[in-house]
Amino acid sequence: MQGIRAAIVDLDGTMVDTLGDFDAALNAMLKDLGRPTVSRADIEHMVGKGSAHLIRSALLHGGLSSDGAAALQPEAWTRYQAHYLAINGQHSAVYPGVVEGLSALRARGLPLACLTNKPLSFARPLLQAKGLDGFFAHVFGGDSFERTKPDPLPLLKTCDALGTAPAQTLMVGDSQNDGLAARAAGCPVVLVTYGYNHGDPIAEAPHDRLIGSLSELA
Repeated sequence: MQGIRAAIVDLDGTMVDTLGDFDAALNAMLKDLGRPTVSRADIEHMVGKGSAHLIRSALLHGGLSSDGAAALQPEAWTRYQAHYLAINGQHSAVYPGVVEGLSALRARGLPLACLTNKPLSFARPLLQAKGLDGFFAHVFGGDSFERTKPDPLPLLKTCDALGTAPAQTLMVGDSQNDGLAARAAGCPVVLVTYGYNHGDPIAEAPHDRLIGSLSELA
């Protein structure tokens, strides 16, 4: 933590286990469309790259062609958004150690930002529902910037908002998207060993440190 002046924290799989929310909303959407449902294990491999990617992956998993999935995507998004907003946070839980870790970062005087590939209209209510919104000076979603993680742009823009140089801004996440974005942006990065990493070993993702709980940042 030496030299760190601010921190950027991912949401899904890092602070909140939202797999249950994804399960409920995604399968309700698929049922509306008459498409086959997907298992939690499959969803776990699909999440992390934004809602558009999640929906497309679920449609393709159900046997649709690429063109068929693309044609159905607008209606699927409308239905998914409605279902997700209706249940947002009801099937999710804050991971152990998150409040302690965020409190420790704040106690160091570090300004915090939440940066997620989740749409901002989903992210803000979830943080509020879980009592985490008060920790963050800024919240940015997958639709806040022109590109999403693993592109470095969202991290660079978030550093600008925090007023800190990338080299002084810690990225805390759970996936290769976070690691790759941090490396490209020039941010040090800590990854948690739980969460969602598309089924790949988290140790293979770019990182400076692996932790089992955000409380280890204290």
